[in-house]
Amino acid sequence: MKAEKIETYLPHRYPFLLVDRVVELKPGESILALKNVTYNEPFFTGHFPGIKIMPGVLIVEALAQAGGILLYHSTPDPDSVFVVLSKIEEAKFRRAVVPGDQLKLFVKILKLKTTFASFEAQASVENEVAAEARLVAGIIKKTELDEKI
Repeated sequence: MKAEKIETYLPHRYPFLLVDRVVELKPGESILALKNVTYNEPFFTGHFPGIKIMPGVLIVEALAQAGGILLYHSTPDPDSVFVVLSKIEEAKFRRAVVPGDQLKLFVKILKLKTTFASFEAQASVENEVAAEARLVAGIIKKTELDEKI
């Protein structure tokens, strides 16, 4: 799955769309996606000048976006819900991610209910773990969301 198709599943757009490609998708189970980290990423301007390191929070966001794509394909009526990241647990950052790296984003569903899902997530570069966390996503019915806005 390429970027154009990914945009049909995620509301994010440049510069905040952090999934470039889906390599493998097993609905109800797991996803393997890619983020190509380029020198001209907008966040490198300020993080950190002279030592370009991808912010850990954006690595976790990329994992959450991959989880969102997985959840979209694992929900019976995906067009009727909106998915939001609601919890990050036990995040660990083990390796710097720099321009030229390709992040492999692996996300596995641990629990899937009607109002939430929990995931195990890991980002790696060249088979070396860069970050890992447990994530929880809230599943909100669009009709409920419309009432709150």
